[in-house]
Amino acid sequence: MQQSNAYVIIFSAVLTIILGGLLSLANVGLKEKQNEQVELDTKKKILGAVTDISNITDPKEILALYEKKVTSFVVDINGEKIENDKKGNPMVAEKVNIQKNYKFKKEDRVYPVYMYMSDSDPSKVEAYIFPMFGAGLWDWISGYMALQGDLNQVKGIAFDHKQETPGLGARITEQGVQDRYKDKKIFDNSGNLVSVTMVKGEGNTGLSDYQVDGMSGATMTAKGVNAMIKQYLECYTPFIDKVKGENKVAIN
Repeated sequence: MQQSNAYVIIFSAVLTIILGGLLSLANVGLKEKQNEQVELDTKKKILGAVTDISNITDPKEILALYEKKVTSFVVDINGEKIENDKKGNPMVAEKVNIQKNYKFKKEDRVYPVYMYMSDSDPSKVEAYIFPMFGAGLWDWISGYMALQGDLNQVKGIAFDHKQETPGLGARITEQGVQDRYKDKKIFDNSGNLVSVTMVKGEGNTGLSDYQVDGMSGATMTAKGVNAMIKQYLECYTPFIDKVKGENKVAIN
């Protein structure tokens, strides 16, 4: 028997409300798990920029290693530490959403800093790790660059992306490509920021301390990576200069 229009409308409305409620409950129930996964993923990337964690499969071990080795805080564009957010809550580096933060003007952003501490001397910084975010060929790209304690030589880097071309730009997540950045430098002998540039093409020789070999067929992704690294290193330079100045005073 054909149902009236009113019956169909009421039935559809009730079904929509029920399904919507179930989805809402599921989302609330899974939110904690989702947050835990995001936290784990972020900490894996931070650690991955500075040390090999490929053989660690237990999430608890990852989190324990992070807790033991990493200290973090947040600075502003002038390199000054930010203790609290605008609401007066303690500023936590791990809770800064780099993607959302990227939408603000450089001077209005906050900049997380992660310090990887030495095993032999827990008070000594083995590496500084800086998160970065930018635009690739099709969508966003991101990265974590680790600098040695001298804040010049690259210790490692970890890239991520949303939608770069498989086999081409997507190769920025391959360890072999990321390893090309190791031991490169970001400042020249006069202390001027040069950054690190991925050159066009692949199989290049005679590269300088500020260049890494490129990826065949991925020129636009490389340009995005280069722009991202330089922009964020420029923003972190005031903090870097501040730390270098403090270290020089301490040594003298």
